[in-house]
Amino acid sequence: MSITVSDRAAKRIHQLQEEQHLSEETKLRVGVVSGGCSGLTYELDFDQGDPNASEKDQLLEDNGIRLIVDMRSFLYLSGTELDYTEGLDGEGFHFHNPNATRTCSCGESFSV
Repeated sequence: MSITVSDRAAKRIHQLQEEQHLSEETKLRVGVVSGGCSGLTYELDFDQGDPNASEKDQLLEDNGIRLIVDMRSFLYLSGTELDYTEGLDGEGFHFHNPNATRTCSCGESFSV
């Protein structure tokens, strides 16, 4: 399994890359860190060739977005869809993670 990127998320990621004048070689680092009210929190950041990148990092591509994911995070995120929404509840990136057994009410943290 892999991580997929919805059309809306891909469009917003490309907009952010343009706004921040990032090169086309820039990858989106997706990760999971300890924290949040459910125990684990999602993390997103642009990666322009991190010197600390490990050869164990997973390099993925979906919908024109190049992703880099450390192996520990990949175990939690395999099968996840990254989406972007704009609505009454606010706008932002959302993870549809089939591995999450519980999420907090704000949707920013989860547990497995």
